[in-house]
Amino acid sequence: MSDLSTGVFAPVITPFHADLSPDSGRYLALCKRLLDEGCDGLVPFGTTSEANSLSLDERVDLLDALVDGGVDAGALIVGTGLSAIPETVRLTSHAVGLGCAGVLMLPPFFYKGMSDEGLFAAYAEVIERVADDRLQIYLYHIPKVSGVALSAGLIGRLRDAYPDTVIGIKDSSGDIPHMIRMIQAVRPNRPEFSFLTGWDAALMPLLLIGCDGGTNATSGVVPEITRKLYDLTMAGKIDEARQVQYDLVTLFDAMLYSADFPEGFRAAMGLRGFDTGVGRQPLSSSQQVDLETVRDHL
Repeated sequence: MSDLSTGVFAPVITPFHADLSPDSGRYLALCKRLLDEGCDGLVPFGTTSEANSLSLDERVDLLDALVDGGVDAGALIVGTGLSAIPETVRLTSHAVGLGCAGVLMLPPFFYKGMSDEGLFAAYAEVIERVADDRLQIYLYHIPKVSGVALSAGLIGRLRDAYPDTVIGIKDSSGDIPHMIRMIQAVRPNRPEFSFLTGWDAALMPLLLIGCDGGTNATSGVVPEITRKLYDLTMAGKIDEARQVQYDLVTLFDAMLYSADFPEGFRAAMGLRGFDTGVGRQPLSSSQQVDLETVRDHL
C-alpha cells in the first residue's frame, strides 16, 4: 500500500438515487472532482458518507467502481469498520487487494464500555485474519458517534504489536486536550505515527499542535478552502490562516447544525453545482438548511 500520512483528505458524500440505491456514476464523478480541487486523498465510507447505511456488497461495488473508473487506489483510505468481524475482514482484504493506501477502521461500536483489552483483541483479530503485509490501518476515534473511545494506551499497544500495520489515527472527537494527550503519549516513541483530525472547527490549532493533516467533512464540499488553510498553516502564515479558519468555522456550522446530518453538506454541494441526490440516514430532513449562510461562505 502507498503512504498517505499528511495533507488534506476528503470524506466523500455518497450519492443515492431516488430509490435509495447508490449512484456509482455520480460517486465516481464526485471523487474525481475532489481530487482535481486539491485533495491529497479521499476517504470513502466514513461518517459523512453515511457508511453505516451501506451494505458490505454496496461498499465493495462502489469501491470497484472508483478503481475501475480511473481513480488511483493509492489515493484512497477506505472505511472498513463494520459491526461483524467477517465483513470487516472481507472489505479490508478487498481494499488491500486493490492497492488502496489504507483503511479507516472503527472499533466494535454496538457494545459500550469496552475495555482496552477487548478493543485490542478485536483489532488484532481483524489484522490476523486479513494476514497481509500490505495492510495499513488508521484507527477511527469518534466517540460522540460510535460511543467507544480509543485511549492513548490502546493506540500505543496496537502500534507496538503491529508497527507496520497500525500507522495512524483519525480523531473526530473535537476534543483538543485529548488530542494533545494522545500526541504527547504516542509520538515520542513513534514519531512516524500519523495523527489526522476530523474536526473542521479546530483544523488550524490542531495542525499547530502536531496533527499531520485533516480528514474534514468540509473537504468533501469545498476542498479548496481546507487546502488553503492547511498550506497557510504549514507555511507558518498564521495571520492569513487564522482568517481562513474563521470562515471555515462559519461554513462548517451552517452545514452541520442547520439540518439533520449530513443534509447540510448535500445542500452545499447542490449550491456548487453537483447534485448528490437523496440521503439514506436520515431519509429526509424536516429542517430547512441555512442556504444563505452556506452560499455566503462558499
